[in-house]
Amino acid sequence: MQEHFNQLTPAEDERLALLMEEAAEVIQVACKIQRHGYESCHPGGGPTNRALLEKELGDVLAALELLAHSIDVDQHSIYLYKAEKLENVKQWLHHQ
Repeated sequence: MQEHFNQLTPAEDERLALLMEEAAEVIQVACKIQRHGYESCHPGGGPTNRALLEKELGDVLAALELLAHSIDVDQHSIYLYKAEKLENVKQWLHHQ
């Protein structure tokens, strides 16, 4: 069997696809919140945008856990980068 050009296994590719899908859903809900607010919901009813964001962020964390447990990424490195980001982003946030 010929190796794919990106050298990803089908399982690695699948986990990345899941991460991309979940990240896109977070972006979609964040856009709705910017347009309509956290407490808005679909005119036909359903959860608030805040609840939808919480769900989608949970889904991203699940995708991250799958990547980390499969050793696609190093969870320790991710947390180090997170801490670095929290420190560096302070200078750019205007309303915190």
